[in-house]
Amino acid sequence: MKTGIYESINALQHEMTATRRHLHMHPELSHQEVETPEFIANELQALGIEVRRGVGGRGVIGTIRGGKPGKTVAFRADFDALPIDDKKDVPYKSTVPGVMHACGHDGHTAALLGFAKAMAAIKDELPGTIVLIHQFGEETPPGGSRAMIADGCLDGVDLIFGAHVQSSMPYGKVFVRDGFLQAAEDTFKIIIRGSGSHGAEPQLGVDPILAASHVMIALQSIVSRNADPLQELVVTVGKFHAGEADNVIPSEAVLEGTIRVFNPELRQLARERLASIAENVARAMGATAEVVLEAGYDSLWNHAEAMDMVRAAARKTVGDDALVEIDPIMPVEDFAYYTQKVPGAFFFVGAKMADDALSFPHHHENFDFNEGAMAIAAKVFAAAYFEAQEM
Repeated sequence: MKTGIYESINALQHEMTATRRHLHMHPELSHQEVETPEFIANELQALGIEVRRGVGGRGVIGTIRGGKPGKTVAFRADFDALPIDDKKDVPYKSTVPGVMHACGHDGHTAALLGFAKAMAAIKDELPGTIVLIHQFGEETPPGGSRAMIADGCLDGVDLIFGAHVQSSMPYGKVFVRDGFLQAAEDTFKIIIRGSGSHGAEPQLGVDPILAASHVMIALQSIVSRNADPLQELVVTVGKFHAGEADNVIPSEAVLEGTIRVFNPELRQLARERLASIAENVARAMGATAEVVLEAGYDSLWNHAEAMDMVRAAARKTVGDDALVEIDPIMPVEDFAYYTQKVPGAFFFVGAKMADDALSFPHHHENFDFNEGAMAIAAKVFAAAYFEAQEM
């Protein structure tokens, strides 16, 4: 049965590719998905799979109940797109101006639907239950995972797995890691207020640009002097806005940026130090600082036992040489909230294009990926499901 399911998934490559390209041509932004969840639900229903719509708002849940007792294992795919104009010259280019699947979520959805079709065909032989979590809104906080969890998508689930295609990682390989895999994110906005004056008479005002510049430099001490050098932390100012004229000192300057970190205690320290530095440095310059911090996603933690199942699954489907252990990365992922509730693992599937000239990073206007990665993801899902039933 196990060998046969992998062959079935391979045979579905053309169908998964067609599904992915349909979704690529009809992308929908985070928290604005209407046609995509309806398409997914209809596809699942056509396979005879039990479907629940509107989970957490826009999510879709499919349930395949095996004919034998066993564990309930969930698999998640996200389906939202990004506000990017698709510049690729391909037949399946986005038909929606300014909206594009530039991160591979169309491929995740197609892979999970292919997995679902292969498993539903042998459901009477399966032990346990498969829960198919099709999630909306991953790209934009607050994300969709927490709303779907609150609406019961993990009720009765023993384990959960997720995968992400990676256009920068070699095709044919599976990338794994225990513990922290992806960072937590907070965004910040620091509004420095001074007193405007003529540029030729700075003594008559309080220069917020000067104060903001000192704040920006002082923020670098959080990483260099407050954080354990053996723990990862990034504090980046990505925006600095102030003034309209070259001979006028404005009354306000604004800094905006991001904090990326894994350890929750270090995350809290960074937030506290950022606020303290901004307020006190601005005060020392005669200005004031208003600090607005917005919490993004938590860091993603992979449970070792669940990741061992992925390792075993990868060895059985792509071979020992294709399994790669990796370091954690700083981009965020709201799969983090699933593994806070139940044991689980999130892994990467190499999807680099064969032609380097066609290989672009995620969130790029020319993004694409090797569509063969979808079958690999689906086969690893299947093998992980069987591994879970045997534990």
